[in-house]
Amino acid sequence: MKMTFRWYGKGDSIPLSYIKQIPNMSGVVTAVYDVPAGQVWPEEAIIELKALANQNGLEMEVIESVPVHEDIKLRRGKCDEYIANYAENIRRLAKHGVKCICYNFMPVFDWLRTNLHHMAEDGSFSLSYNHEEIMSLDPAALSLPGWDESYAPSELKALLDAYKGMTHETLFSNYCHFLEGVMPACVETGMNIAVHPDDPPWDIFGLPRIVSCKEDYERLFAAFPQNNNGITFCTGSLGAGRDNDLVQMAYDYAKRGKIHFAHIRNIAYEGDYGFCEVAHKTEAGSLPIYDIVKALVEGGFDGYVRPDHGRHIWGEEGKPGYGLYDRALGAAYLNGLFEAIEKK
Repeated sequence: MKMTFRWYGKGDSIPLSYIKQIPNMSGVVTAVYDVPAGQVWPEEAIIELKALANQNGLEMEVIESVPVHEDIKLRRGKCDEYIANYAENIRRLAKHGVKCICYNFMPVFDWLRTNLHHMAEDGSFSLSYNHEEIMSLDPAALSLPGWDESYAPSELKALLDAYKGMTHETLFSNYCHFLEGVMPACVETGMNIAVHPDDPPWDIFGLPRIVSCKEDYERLFAAFPQNNNGITFCTGSLGAGRDNDLVQMAYDYAKRGKIHFAHIRNIAYEGDYGFCEVAHKTEAGSLPIYDIVKALVEGGFDGYVRPDHGRHIWGEEGKPGYGLYDRALGAAYLNGLFEAIEKK
C-alpha cells in the first residue's frame, strides 16, 4: 500500500512541505488543471509538477484526473479526436513515471452535493447531500454548490438537452468506444486506469449512471478484461448506495487485482438516500472502514490509497473537503489500520 494525498498544484493552499510531514506519505495525487478537457497536456507542465513533488520528497505516480470530454460520453462532435488526445496524455504521463490515472465517466456532474458547509454537532464542517432537495430542483434553472461556476446557464442547459433520451445501454456503449481507443496506450505503457464510481451512485436529473455497483463492474470487466482496466474503490461514493456490500466488493476486486486506487472516507446516512461526510474513523459514520481495510489487505491489495474528503476542523478554511488537518488525521488513522491488520 502507498499512502498518497490529493494536491491541487501550485494554487493549492496546502504546501507540499506540509504534506510530506504526514507520516508514511509517499506521494501526491494531482493533475494539470489549466488545460481544458479533451486537449493534450503540455509535457513541460507534467515535468514541472513532478519536479515540485520530487523536490519535496514526494512521488507523482497517480494522476486524478485526466477529464473525459462530454463529446466522448455523448459520442458526438470531436469524440475520436479527444479520445486520441487522451491516449497521448496516457503516453506522456507514463513517460514521466505516472502509473495510475483516476477518471470518471459521469455525465455532466462528476459529483453532487447540496451543502458544502454542513455543520456537525462538534462544530466541524463537511459536505452533505439531501436527496429531497436535489429532486425539488428544476434542471433548467439549476443552482448547486460547487457547480454554479462550472458551466454558464446556457451551457448547462445545452448539455442536459444533449443527454435527453440517453439510456444506460447507450452510455455504456459510448464508454466502451472510449476504452477501445485508450486501452492500447495503457497496455503499451503499462498504465493502469482506474474508473471512479458515480457520486452519488444513482441517476440524477435523468442522467444515467453506469459505474455504481457490482453489476456495473462485472459488465465493465467482461467487456475489457485487461489488467490495466481497473477501478478507484471510493468507499464514500459506493457506500452511498445502501445495497453495495463494500466489504465483499473490496475483497473480491482486490483479489482479482482490479483495485488500482482506493479513496477511503466515511459518511453518515440520513434517510434512504441522504448522507453527510464525517471523520474517517469507523465509529464516526455508517461505513465499516475497519472491515473494508481488512478486506483489502486480505485480498492482497497493494495499490495507492488516499484519505478522501475531510472535514474542516480547528478553524481551517479553504477548498471544501480538501483541508489539511482532517485529511492528515484520516491518513494517520488509515496508516494505523493497515499496519495493524497487515501485522496480524
